[in-house]
Amino acid sequence: MYWTVFLEGGPRRVNHAAAAVDDLIYSFGGYNTGENYNERRPMDIHVLNTGNLRWTRLPSPTYAEYQRNDQCIPFQRYGHTAVTYGKKIYIWGGRNEETACNKIFIFDTDTQSWSKPKATGMVPAARDGHTAVIINHRMYVFGGFEEEIDRFSNDVYFLDLATNKWQYVMTSGEVAKFRDFHSASAIGSYMYVFGGRGDLNGPYGSHNEEYCSDIIYFDAESNRWHKPVTTGDIPTGRRSHSSFIVNGMLYVFGGYNGLTEEHFNDLHQFNPQTCEWKQIHPHGKPPVRRRRQSCIPIKNKVYIFGGTSPYVEVLGEVYSNDPAVQFEQNHFDVEDIHDNVNHNQNMNEENDNDVNLLDEEPLNLAMDNHVHLHIHHEPPIGNANPEDMGSDDEFSMDDGSKLMDLNDLHVLDFLPSLYTLCLKTVYEHRLDHSGLPEIIRKELHYFTTPNNISQ
Repeated sequence: MYWTVFLEGGPRRVNHAAAAVDDLIYSFGGYNTGENYNERRPMDIHVLNTGNLRWTRLPSPTYAEYQRNDQCIPFQRYGHTAVTYGKKIYIWGGRNEETACNKIFIFDTDTQSWSKPKATGMVPAARDGHTAVIINHRMYVFGGFEEEIDRFSNDVYFLDLATNKWQYVMTSGEVAKFRDFHSASAIGSYMYVFGGRGDLNGPYGSHNEEYCSDIIYFDAESNRWHKPVTTGDIPTGRRSHSSFIVNGMLYVFGGYNGLTEEHFNDLHQFNPQTCEWKQIHPHGKPPVRRRRQSCIPIKNKVYIFGGTSPYVEVLGEVYSNDPAVQFEQNHFDVEDIHDNVNHNQNMNEENDNDVNLLDEEPLNLAMDNHVHLHIHHEPPIGNANPEDMGSDDEFSMDDGSKLMDLNDLHVLDFLPSLYTLCLKTVYEHRLDHSGLPEIIRKELHYFTTPNNISQ
């Protein structure tokens, strides 16, 4: 298992939501320090072609178009969820500075268009910081922070994706604690939930935060919660982390604990058969500690992007002397050939403003990072969930607690091929590549050249 790719210049987004369809990853919304989240504007969509590691921002409707169609296009938000069902991605929940949302929106990746079906049944209250998974043609929603009544949730709802009808689920067993910004992942008919932030006094916040390190699972066939006895290297309780499934194993990455004011970049594996935790230490340099990122698995690779990190730590990364981090970008210039090696052909073209394979001067990654620092000096969200954006980000302390929005992309390869490891060796050790075939030099170019669509 290797960290194989580290590229800057992608969408600078925090608390966004992402989902994959085939070899493309779609990232929806999120926030970026300095942007206005009072006004209603259409949700932005960024697409990562995992074949060539290029980001593209899909065209947004004009203001007039959005005003005419704002009932079927979601407004820009954060703390929402995105799940894939066939070729469509379902967006639910989230909020901006003014309001939270409980409408369902569907993005059709074939037509690249939005729709908002009429949902019936017992619709969940508007919230953010919840989770959503797909089990048996249903979208299950759990937890979150309900904005209107100002409380944490431990409710389970599902949306029948055939009828668009919501149903509240009466659960049994050892019912899950009230929480938000946990993670949930589906394996078969089970929804595994880890971490999140709750309060010692129940659903209503009393500033006595609780960070649970237990893992629980919900059986969608019996509607029953289970709390298994776990062993091994149990991860510290946290929130705003990521979980994902690869080869039947559950993994937890990153996150934040507000009691210890600690960010994480550790990786833990949970075996659902033995209920054993194991901390994993992949080869290569891991991402800096962070929270509110996205982690999307596709086959044997996991794509990690965005989020926010301590300011001082990112500066340390920028000025690192590690050749695996600070190497001269785009020194693998190649002729402008048209055949992409194993690249997904669903993308018509790369970023319009992307690098020119023939003419671009070499770029230094570290200096590029330094120029585009986005630092949180104050809470970016005015009237947001105080347990989310307020106590979450203590920006008024010393520089060590300031946060920086991230625009990077990391790839964790569970089964790297010899070819991938050779590419990694060439760029890390600055080996002479002039004698390599043109098609391999193009792969090296994509492997090492930053994107350039960051705001």
